[in-house]
Amino acid sequence: MPTSTLAAVLTAHGAPLELQELPLPERIEPGAALVRITCTTLCGTDIEIWAGKMTFPGMLPMVLGHEMVGEVIAVGEGTTDALGAPLAIGDRIGWSESVCGECFGCTVLRQPVACSNRGYGFLQSTQVHPFATAGLAQIAYVTPGAQKLRLPDEVKDTWASAAGCAAKTVLRAFDRAGGVRPGSRVIVQGSGALGLFATAVASISGAATVITAGAPAARLELAQRFGATYTIDIAGGSEATIARAHELTDGQGADLILDFAGAPSIGPEAVGMAAQRGTIAIVGSTGPVGDPFPLSAIMGKELTVVGSLNGDVADYYRSIEFFRSFADRFPWDELFSAPCGLEEASARIANMHELGEVKAVIDPRLTARP
Repeated sequence: MPTSTLAAVLTAHGAPLELQELPLPERIEPGAALVRITCTTLCGTDIEIWAGKMTFPGMLPMVLGHEMVGEVIAVGEGTTDALGAPLAIGDRIGWSESVCGECFGCTVLRQPVACSNRGYGFLQSTQVHPFATAGLAQIAYVTPGAQKLRLPDEVKDTWASAAGCAAKTVLRAFDRAGGVRPGSRVIVQGSGALGLFATAVASISGAATVITAGAPAARLELAQRFGATYTIDIAGGSEATIARAHELTDGQGADLILDFAGAPSIGPEAVGMAAQRGTIAIVGSTGPVGDPFPLSAIMGKELTVVGSLNGDVADYYRSIEFFRSFADRFPWDELFSAPCGLEEASARIANMHELGEVKAVIDPRLTARP
């Protein structure tokens, strides 16, 4: 069993990642597993942490990456997947964040996303046991509380990896919003990976009109290939965005609006673009305080506003099944860049920060040893 792993470590926000050899636990706990990473897809949260937009006391140094797939190389006693089946060496798995199963959120609310002890691999300091739990490493320690899924062969590594956060977040948001009423009008705010996936989901779900609002132009062109009836370039500003949304919906506005962008202007724009008795789902607003808007606008339109936080293992499972069911419906591979090793991760993060690619793909097996 390996005693260490090479990893790309974030030591300072905005700085290049450093390739470091990290220790691995000497003993695999019951319920835990050691996994050789075969694919990590980078998420917008990784980019925000790298840039310093999201930070927590004591989080650095750390390893980024919370969308990953790998092969089991060691298991602890009694380690099973989320459905109770024993895991074995050689199994191909993905995993969701860890939950305790004992707190108020887990037991009374029965909502793992509300777990008081919810843990992400990328929030684990490399200086604290078990050291390497995230995606930008050749080997990851998967904790006992992590929700593990054995993956079907027909779901590609990149798809299964993205299902671990991006896809499950989108599917949960649609569920929280009550789904798509057939023949309705849907606006997706944001043209990143989540926005593009949400565009596809809205189209598949029977919306008559799907509008993707975002930038740059290349992303909006991609949105059309993922089912957008129309797109809105937000470069014209909020007033122009709202006016165009009403123009495209015969002056009515959208029945469902989903925020996957998180810009300060998202709130006022969503309320302005919403139809009477419409629903707004807030999903991407993790960043700075948003621009103000009058609550009377929500009252006057009788809007429903819901929040949706990431997703749990049920959403993860459904997102894997979604890719399996709709593998041929959209060009999913266009969301992902060509894979590279850990030594190129810094450049790919910076490129995503500049909107140069939708989802970077890191395959630690391609890494050249320093």
